[in-house]
Amino acid sequence: MAHFLDTSDPGFDAQFDALLGLKREDAPDVDAAVAAIIADVRARGDAAVIELTAKFDRLELTPETLAFTAAEIDAQIAQVSAADMQALELAAERIRAYHARQMPEDAHWTDAAGARLGWRFTPVSAAGLYVPGGLASYPSSVLMNAIPASVAGVERLVIVCPTPDGAVNPLVLAAARIAGVDTVYRIGGAQAIAALAYGTATIAPVDKITGPGNAYVAAAKRRVFGRVGIDMIAGPSEILVISDGSADPDWLALDLLSQAEHDQSAQSILITPDAAHARAVTAAVEARLETLERAEIAGASWRDNGAVIVTRDLSEAARLSNRVAPEHLELCVAEPSALAEEITHAGAIFLGAFTPEAIGDYVGGPNHVLPTARSARFSSGLSVMDFLKRTTLAEMTPRALAAIGPAAERLAISESLQAHGLSVRARLDAINLESDA
Repeated sequence: MAHFLDTSDPGFDAQFDALLGLKREDAPDVDAAVAAIIADVRARGDAAVIELTAKFDRLELTPETLAFTAAEIDAQIAQVSAADMQALELAAERIRAYHARQMPEDAHWTDAAGARLGWRFTPVSAAGLYVPGGLASYPSSVLMNAIPASVAGVERLVIVCPTPDGAVNPLVLAAARIAGVDTVYRIGGAQAIAALAYGTATIAPVDKITGPGNAYVAAAKRRVFGRVGIDMIAGPSEILVISDGSADPDWLALDLLSQAEHDQSAQSILITPDAAHARAVTAAVEARLETLERAEIAGASWRDNGAVIVTRDLSEAARLSNRVAPEHLELCVAEPSALAEEITHAGAIFLGAFTPEAIGDYVGGPNHVLPTARSARFSSGLSVMDFLKRTTLAEMTPRALAAIGPAAERLAISESLQAHGLSVRARLDAINLESDA
């Protein structure tokens, strides 16, 4: 049974704080192990990656077989049904169209002093996309990571995807082909992150690494940040549903379970001002758990991390949601757009009862790589901007430098940075000599 809270109860604040403080990542401290793996890959390159892949994935590789060949990819894609291929292509088309609108424009202008200023955006040169393998093998994540990078103009895209015991998901390779990624390495874990960050004889280093993974992958991304860019440190999945009581309780139960079935550490929360509705949704969750294929995983998630919160009104529900800053937020209310105006912290918002979060996972268009663990308070989901760099531009004419240079010189002197000030003064003196001539 999920945690059941009511904002009118005297002990609610303490109960809600405890809910926010739940430690949902039950992985042991892996940082020391990850540090050793990264050091090993840096020192021994391909040999370390190959040995670690044999150890963790029970797969024997050579430098020549680290990546799938084009023929192997063709053979795997041939196993994909026409219906599955069409679904992937529809998803790719919608994701590409959405992300194309995110492309920013360069800007140039001349200000009142006569200085020419601006900025321009350029893509990173190479990006490595981590795709989980084994049971958690998601072709949708290939599209969500690769397509924004492609839209941004990244020149070299590679994928790392573990294939434990040699097991391959043909849909992952099909999604890679659709997204325009030709190089797919069959490696994973911290060793794959290290190879992407530092390079080996076979695997060229990249500039940015994106994509979710297990605790070892997350720890490795945290450690290589600075050497390369990363998107975020992804935690267990989350969904928060705000309902006014008008939506079908069974629909909401399925929405809550759609995240609970990811893993036992996922979190599903319902907030509603209607206590009877809260009980109806809870009953619907329990009923669905009787037949759900991943009932053991979803049931543990719902029991340990799930919550149902009864509020005084929808505005209070919105305020609580902002404190949670959920990865996914569904607004199943009569006027979702109006309530959305009260939301300041959420990775993605799904408006109305006919917009299940699962649409966002696959074909909605927006990205499904989103901030978790309350990090939506300060970060955003994956986008084209993650693969672009903004470079500022400034050009001083003699008139502009004469107008603003003395202030720069003065500030440099106040900071005791003599060469800074002299670099401006030398030019000002040249301007003055020319104007006196």
